[in-house]
Amino acid sequence: MSRVGKKPVPVPAGVTATVTGQTVKMKGSKGELQFVVPPQVNVEFKDGAVSVQPKDQSKQARSLWGTSRAQVANLVEGVSKGFEKKLEITGVGYRAAMAGKALKLSLGYSHDIEYEIPAGITIVTPKPTEIVVSGIDRQRVGQVAAEIREYRGPEPYKGKGVKYAGEFIFRKEGKKK
Repeated sequence: MSRVGKKPVPVPAGVTATVTGQTVKMKGSKGELQFVVPPQVNVEFKDGAVSVQPKDQSKQARSLWGTSRAQVANLVEGVSKGFEKKLEITGVGYRAAMAGKALKLSLGYSHDIEYEIPAGITIVTPKPTEIVVSGIDRQRVGQVAAEIREYRGPEPYKGKGVKYAGEFIFRKEGKKK
């Protein structure tokens, strides 16, 4: 039994939920999202909550049960509150700035990196060494943050690079004489 899948997803006051077949649509103050539930799982909306149940007891149906419930919960949270990821830049001369609709990154290369911001994602740079990625789709926010981090991931010797806020970088000792 899936402990996550058993719990119904409550739909808060400002959110409208509609379930048609295998498609779950959520509409809230931040926007509108939808998710197509896999065919091995049943989904229904009743009593102000969306509940997810496996169609049978096959391994695949049971594994998709909790995943589908988590996806529906992410839709509810996304359209009501939204998601955000914070990135920190460490290193001498490393900085980020907004240049129109693109993020301009100076990360120690011979050239600056221009990152085009995808639709539905908002990027803010409160400080030159801080980037805040926000949006309503949890997967897209995480993907954009991962792509920005990939340009210069944190290295273990000096800790220079782009890292998630609160991420622990395992530091290594340099070579000895």
